[in-house]
Amino acid sequence: MLIITKKDASDDALDAIKGYLINHGFDIHQSTGANRTIIGVIGDTDSLDPREVEALPGVSQVVRIRKDD
Repeated sequence: MLIITKKDASDDALDAIKGYLINHGFDIHQSTGANRTIIGVIGDTDSLDPREVEALPGVSQVVRIRKDD
């Protein structure tokens, strides 16, 4: 799963997103660009509801990565 932040996402919003994911048992990989941050969620994300993550402040889009069987 990838989480793409809004252009104006504050550091507090980023910390809240990362804290939410870590508290739910996921590892993260953060890639920070000039305008946006992308957070890669590492782990079995089947239990994560993308709508719940999209509701977090600072989140622009959640992209679920389809896994091949």
